[in-house]
Amino acid sequence: MASFPIVMISVAVFAAAFLAVMGVTMLVQSRRERQGWQERVQGHKVAGRAEVSTTGLQYFRDMAVRLLEKVGNADQAKPKAPDLSALKQLLITGGYRSDNAVAVFTGFKLVFLLLVPGVVFLLPIPALDQAPLINQLFAYLLLAAAGLYGPELWLSQVVKKRKLKILHGFPDALDLLVVCVEAGLGLDAALGRTGRELAMAHPELCEEFHLVALELRAGLQRSQALANLARRVDLDPVKSLVALLIQTDRFGTSIGLALRVHSDSMRTERSLKAEEMAGKLPVKMLFPLMFFIFPSLFIVILGPAIVQGMRILMPALQ
Repeated sequence: MASFPIVMISVAVFAAAFLAVMGVTMLVQSRRERQGWQERVQGHKVAGRAEVSTTGLQYFRDMAVRLLEKVGNADQAKPKAPDLSALKQLLITGGYRSDNAVAVFTGFKLVFLLLVPGVVFLLPIPALDQAPLINQLFAYLLLAAAGLYGPELWLSQVVKKRKLKILHGFPDALDLLVVCVEAGLGLDAALGRTGRELAMAHPELCEEFHLVALELRAGLQRSQALANLARRVDLDPVKSLVALLIQTDRFGTSIGLALRVHSDSMRTERSLKAEEMAGKLPVKMLFPLMFFIFPSLFIVILGPAIVQGMRILMPALQ
């Protein structure tokens, strides 16, 4: 217990130093940006935005990314080909599409593998220090496993959250796409316009449509660009829409009519899913009602009567 104040003082000193460094770097960055804008207003030649953005916190972030990339690019740290492709696909679905994303993530896992047990080893924990050696080794192995697989759990949660956001914005995008096509726009222009209109409400879906538009402008075939969209998003509604658009483009049928029929079918499917969730709601509410709400109601309703009865009966029984 005597070491607890020392730990608190160390944490406080570290936090104060960290906040001081952050404040100084943010102040330097804001001054350089203000100086750059003043020189731009006055008409002087200034450095580009990339040079300004590499100061302050951005510099430390880039340095950390380069360090993690070097650690992840080591021959012993590189995952095998099947694991590498699966990890790359998972990072793409999560929105991390840079060339060094796999190396940075692998380096992040290796750093956490050593960092979590190292931090616990340096902290004075009496319960762990007084434990037997085998228990200590087992605890450090568990911490190392947590540091190794913790980033993977975080990435899976990021992918799940991004998929849910895209799934929530997909009905609006489909309806807007139908309106754009029926108004006379081509499919390429309709995809670009839908992405621009949904930039504020659904930025994740807007990013995917923007990538499709860029691939089409670069000369990629429409079927390949749409297939890349389905591969990146990895959602069944998007895959069904992509299959519909590819078949419509291949056989030369009306895109507007096909999108209208697909939109109506998806709207019916969404209403059926809502009814299904509403039907499951009473069963899901049964256990919370039994274990949390009903006991509270019994205590509130019968509690005063029980107390009053005990006050009357206890003297009589004595």
